[in-house]
Amino acid sequence: MRVLLSSYFTNGLSVAFGYLLITGGLHAWLGQVASASAGVGVIVASICDQPWPRRGKFRQMLPGPLLALPLFLGVQHLRDHPWELGLLLVPATFVAFLGMAWGKRGIPIAMAVVLAMIFAMAAPGTADWRVAVERSAWFALGAALYVVYAVLANLVLNARYRTLSMVDLLLAMASLMRTQALQFEPIDPLGDVREVPASVQGRLLAAQAALADQLQSTRDLVLESPRTPRRQRLAGMLLAILELRDHLVASELDLETLRSDPAQAPVLRTLRALFDEMARETEAIADALLRGRVPPPQTDHSAPLDALGHDASQPMLLRGLVNRLTHLNDELLALNRLARGEQAPNLAAVRASWQLFVSPTSWSLAPFLTLWRWDAPPLRHAIRAALAVATGYAIAVLMPWGSHEYWILLSIVVVLRGSLAQTLERRNSRVAGTLVGCVVALLVLANLHAPYELLVTVTIAQAISHGFAARRYLIASIGATVLGLIQAHTLNNGLHGGVAPEFAMFERIADTLIGAGVAWAFAFVLPSWERFQLSGLVRRVLVAQARHARLALALKPLHDIGSADDLAWRLARREAFDSLSALVLATQRSLVEPRAVRPPLTELEALQMHCYQFLAQMSAIKGMLVLRRDWLTPAEVEPALAQAGARIEQILQGETGTDAERPTSTTSTTSTTSTTSTTSTAPTMVSTAAPAPTTTQATTVPETPAAANTPGPSPSLPSTGIASLPDPFERNLAPWLVRRLALAERLAEQISEDAQRVQSLVRQRD
Repeated sequence: MRVLLSSYFTNGLSVAFGYLLITGGLHAWLGQVASASAGVGVIVASICDQPWPRRGKFRQMLPGPLLALPLFLGVQHLRDHPWELGLLLVPATFVAFLGMAWGKRGIPIAMAVVLAMIFAMAAPGTADWRVAVERSAWFALGAALYVVYAVLANLVLNARYRTLSMVDLLLAMASLMRTQALQFEPIDPLGDVREVPASVQGRLLAAQAALADQLQSTRDLVLESPRTPRRQRLAGMLLAILELRDHLVASELDLETLRSDPAQAPVLRTLRALFDEMARETEAIADALLRGRVPPPQTDHSAPLDALGHDASQPMLLRGLVNRLTHLNDELLALNRLARGEQAPNLAAVRASWQLFVSPTSWSLAPFLTLWRWDAPPLRHAIRAALAVATGYAIAVLMPWGSHEYWILLSIVVVLRGSLAQTLERRNSRVAGTLVGCVVALLVLANLHAPYELLVTVTIAQAISHGFAARRYLIASIGATVLGLIQAHTLNNGLHGGVAPEFAMFERIADTLIGAGVAWAFAFVLPSWERFQLSGLVRRVLVAQARHARLALALKPLHDIGSADDLAWRLARREAFDSLSALVLATQRSLVEPRAVRPPLTELEALQMHCYQFLAQMSAIKGMLVLRRDWLTPAEVEPALAQAGARIEQILQGETGTDAERPTSTTSTTSTTSTTSTTSTAPTMVSTAAPAPTTTQATTVPETPAAANTPGPSPSLPSTGIASLPDPFERNLAPWLVRRLALAERLAEQISEDAQRVQSLVRQRD
């Protein structure tokens, strides 16, 4: 049900309906030839049709058909001149793939331009310019009609897209909560204490990256013009999820110490069950929105949490953890009340976030002007794609079934991606999908003969191929194979095109294998290995973490949520999570690269995990400053905040100084760090990675209940221990705040060391 009602499948159905409406109408009005050429224009234009904000939808849809039209005309005219056609295909492919410099916005346009040329090759060639112009006119008519349809359909479906985008975000949050729940599993003292936590940390980082990616897509839709009560409610839910993420991140603190204590196992299992229940309740909100229903009331878990938190017999670290889970429960209750319409959204926050946190919709020349350097991934990918198309086309022309060379090129352009990981995934899905799709197309062509029967079949295939292209490419490849084969027969104005369907089926399979093989081979030509961009990604992470820490530690009033200080902090928080997610995704993609060119995975994983722990400390500190502000005395904590902020910024910017220069605090804090090595706190993403060496300093520090979630190795903290801290539920949080600041400083030092180690190893391999 989630798939059938999802945003991507809804978008696929919208595209298919537009295809049926336009091509069916033109078929009844102008005939099959005009309808077939117009259908290609519809398919090309529809590639750019994705759930999009209303503002800028026309600007997003227009470039693809405009750039594709002259190339469609040129291929039509040169169809019977193989080598002249090749001289058009190769440079046009290069220019089209340069569009990927614009990222997610540019990829559909690049694919639309290239597929326009490939579909033009499926039609019979003509030396008569008038025939080529006529076909191109039908192509332009179909594309123009679909652009108008897409803009109108996006207006009609905009409200639904907003809701479905929020559903996707809630499901991503529930997935993160389930992964976070695994952190509460007690450590088996007889088992391997390194493997289980590490694997969970890897999944946790992946879930965080998926949530960050979905967050920006949801921001673009939900935060656009939130003028109506329903839009404002969805925008309020989005802001509540951002706060929920902060509390979720902070809930990881102190777990390592508590998990290693066998006496805490029953409580931790209870908290894990509570996390799973919260995840189910988050999914219930998503499913209710998906079906257009009011979500069920949220269960309030504050009573058992309060009982546990105020139990003086429990360790104070556990009581502090329970306190953070209470904030998580409160935020989830607020989210549920917003979804049910029982709580009004914070309109000040919604208005402040309206245009500040959404992606720009205007086109800029900056990406094009900055890609002209040899190590730029878009430039290298454009060259790689052009060479692959040239090779595939040369092979196709020289093969006995060269009349269907467009199928080889189609396989190349849909399989060849910017990274080896994506190319391998596409290659396997493309081959498997073609095998199944050829069988389906064979059955269709053998049993359906009427033009409208084929039109309905192509419409269904269009819905499947477009709807699943970005989510489940194997299913999309099946639909695309059926779509391409039947569309090619329609363009040739014949049922079988003079070739037996059985032979055509095996021919398509052979062409697919050739195209997928060429794409896989050229993935190693001018490769953009992930380690090439690591230095920039690591620098981005350090800058983002330093800026976020500086703004998060500023003790300023946040009652005016639209103030400049608050918005600056929220922007910094977004960049801190986004930059870390970009580094996580790059590390994951590098796992399938050849061993000789892989980046230092163990060190990268340690850096990512320490950054995540640092964000957890910042979230906990910010929670104290915002939610428990009246429990703090500004005169007492302002010096510690200022010193810690300056120190952390210096550390992350590489200006660490000496130990003697390090500021100290007069307020007591806890001591010691975990003796766990870097490998034990980093996600195990690859089994071949060697463990990072521990330092002598780390192993000489005694383990105490105050270890919290601090990384090893690092020097011990100047403190008298956890026992000297006041009860976390008393109105004196200053010692706890200073303790968090000290732990954050240690994590900043570890992040700096990790970054230097990664940069050094990358330079050595280069």
